Amino acid sequence: MNKETIKKFIEWLEKSGDDEIEAHRQYVLKMMKSVSSEGRADVRLSLRLIDEEVLARIELKRLG
Repeated sequence: MNKETIKKFIEWLEKSGDDEIEAHRQYVLKMMKSVSSEGRADVRLSLRLIDEEVLARIELKRLG
């Protein structure tokens, strides 16, 4: 994934609701089987970014 795509994905994550993020996570997991081995690194990165956003939101709720 190039830097611009990563930046746009992070912006989308920050603007999206919890349900939308979870739906996207499920879609990515479902599509992972049809992605080439080269594309799997991008898939793993997107899942990692999703997890980081979800954890950050949980932490903010806990502290707030």
